[in-house]
Amino acid sequence: MSPTKWTGMLPVDDTALAVTDTGGPGVPVVYLNGHTATQGYWRHVIADLGAGWRHITYDMRARGESKRSADYSFETNVRDVDAVLAARGVERALLVGWSYGAFVAAHWASRNPARTVGAILVDGAQPYDWLTEAIEQRIRKLFRRLSPLLPLLRPTGLTPRMTAEQIATSNIEVGKIARERELGPVLDNITVPARYVVASGASLGSKGDEQELIRASLTQVVERNPNIKISAKVPSNHGAILRKDFRAIADAVREVAALDREGNPR
Repeated sequence: MSPTKWTGMLPVDDTALAVTDTGGPGVPVVYLNGHTATQGYWRHVIADLGAGWRHITYDMRARGESKRSADYSFETNVRDVDAVLAARGVERALLVGWSYGAFVAAHWASRNPARTVGAILVDGAQPYDWLTEAIEQRIRKLFRRLSPLLPLLRPTGLTPRMTAEQIATSNIEVGKIARERELGPVLDNITVPARYVVASGASLGSKGDEQELIRASLTQVVERNPNIKISAKVPSNHGAILRKDFRAIADAVREVAALDREGNPR
């Protein structure tokens, strides 16, 4: 029997996640959001892929329609992938992650090769030691400055129901996870097809050529692991990539799914 369409709240630990599953017999594609983003950001990618796929989206804890939690750690977000897949009865999935979600996708794929069709990493999960004491302070200062705006923006869905300090701490945690000694072995351990779609230019909070230096780290990643390739480097920046270059992301999904059908480990 083909999986049925479902939208609702999934209880997990001390919270509940807002989940949407289009159902159908197609390849299950799980979309993992950016740090403060919601599942609606994927609408252009989903529309381009069309109805032949089973699209599963959800809001991370305190984002979108999901409820608050006492735990916003990275490891919790990785475990929430398991919770969503188990609740929807999915044995194997193709993961698509943007920004923060790319780190989640890379870690999950590295740990669960038998359950992963492949991974599309959209301008994230790039191993680089960018977090310095000065940048950590800059992040905390940025979100302290934004703190008065957060309650005003929450009704629009643009900001999570987290405090400015919680958002800053989570961003800093990603900086630690992104260090070459931390992320490098995770990427080296990926044994399923993985494709990067890389943006251009700066992102919120970055300065000068910081982002391009981070992206340059992928040269060594693809040299070390033949399962990983750069599918496309697109002209849009980090924040606009899902809206302006959704076709490149959808094409990478099709490429990885085709490799799985062909039984090609590369």
